[in-house]
Amino acid sequence: MSSLPSLRRNARGFTLVEMAIVLVIIGLILGALSIGKDVQRNAEYQKVGNKFVFEWKKAYDGYYQRTGTLLGDSQVAPTGMINGNETTIGGATASAGNLDGALPGVPASYANTGLRICNGQGFTQNSVGAGDPKLAAQNLRQIMQRIGIRMPPGRGEGKEDRYQYTDSNGNIAEIQVCFQWNPPGTISGAGNVLVVRGLTPDLARYLDQMVDGKPDALEGRFRMQNSATNASEPSNNRPGVEWTGNNTYASTEANATATGTGQNRDENQIMLVTAHWVMDQ
Repeated sequence: MSSLPSLRRNARGFTLVEMAIVLVIIGLILGALSIGKDVQRNAEYQKVGNKFVFEWKKAYDGYYQRTGTLLGDSQVAPTGMINGNETTIGGATASAGNLDGALPGVPASYANTGLRICNGQGFTQNSVGAGDPKLAAQNLRQIMQRIGIRMPPGRGEGKEDRYQYTDSNGNIAEIQVCFQWNPPGTISGAGNVLVVRGLTPDLARYLDQMVDGKPDALEGRFRMQNSATNASEPSNNRPGVEWTGNNTYASTEANATATGTGQNRDENQIMLVTAHWVMDQ
């Protein structure tokens, strides 16, 4: 029969040292899980940039190199603007108007400019950033296929202009690319731009850093679309402006700004924004 001291020794609990070791191990496991989630998200962001957005920039440049004109522009009377085929000058289409040279061939002489070339409407107008222009009659996918330009795979056949991802709360979101011409003075970028719709603020900042090295919404070649800001800013070279929005704020919050406060439940759909990337041609 075991003695009482022996039973007490066998029944003793964990020491403080053992409990501390267990807590450290648990902390390391939880930290690894948290780091793993961040690594996975950054890998997804990098995939969005390298395999989708940058590939569309390459497709745009390929169209210019192959045709000698911009996307959707007239090849016989180029305007220098995206969707130039739908513009008019002197009351006639760009390809047939101004034969007498009465007007200078500059954007100010043309009408019906700035229409957005997409493959379908996608997001409702102005739902992911104010300032969406009207849709062009020309279709992005058809234009690319007509010239034989290879498009990024996107979401599959017929949806090459889309890319699906999940926001930081695990909700499904979709990116859509379009192209348009912005008139001089547009703060989100004047000239021909690649329009990227459906970005979370965090993803927009990441892509901004990839394009021009710093996440500034109103500086550089990658900027945020916002008609109110475009109209009120005195300069298109004002640095130090954050991307409006925060990954913790719900998409329905009217005051979901970079410095404001808003609803931030883990299950909320994160607000989405639209970006303009100024093209080289």
